[in-house]
Amino acid sequence: MNRYYGYEEFLKDSKKLLEKIKPYSPDTILIIARGGLSLGHILSIGLGVRQTYSINSISYDENKQKDDIQISNIPDLSQSKKILIVDDIIDSGRTMENVIIKLQSSYEKCNYKIATIFYKQTACISPEFYINEANEWIDFFWEKDIFER
Repeated sequence: MNRYYGYEEFLKDSKKLLEKIKPYSPDTILIIARGGLSLGHILSIGLGVRQTYSINSISYDENKQKDDIQISNIPDLSQSKKILIVDDIIDSGRTMENVIIKLQSSYEKCNYKIATIFYKQTACISPEFYINEANEWIDFFWEKDIFER
């Protein structure tokens, strides 16, 4: 069974997440494209963080997870100290785990924290900041509404 996640709920949850993240006070936001783009944009504005970048991660074909995870487009983070990594959901956690490993190999002195809207407790990695636990497939409004309206 799928769960539809609409704009109004997203806006409400984004505000809650923003309040949780504020004490961390990141100097950089790194958004995992494409799923994290909407949330990352809102968080960068709400936190006043202009050092906002996106990286590319391809780990799904439609709603099936691929065997390999492709990560590309990593920016120069040499001036960053506290990095907030943003995505819409941590499902298996494999994507985020690979992103962290790749980042730490190049920028080992940075502090990394993860923010997501949804998180599955069975994932191999946990976000420091999240709002909802996921127990089913999430149909995000930015994936569904553009084609159905």
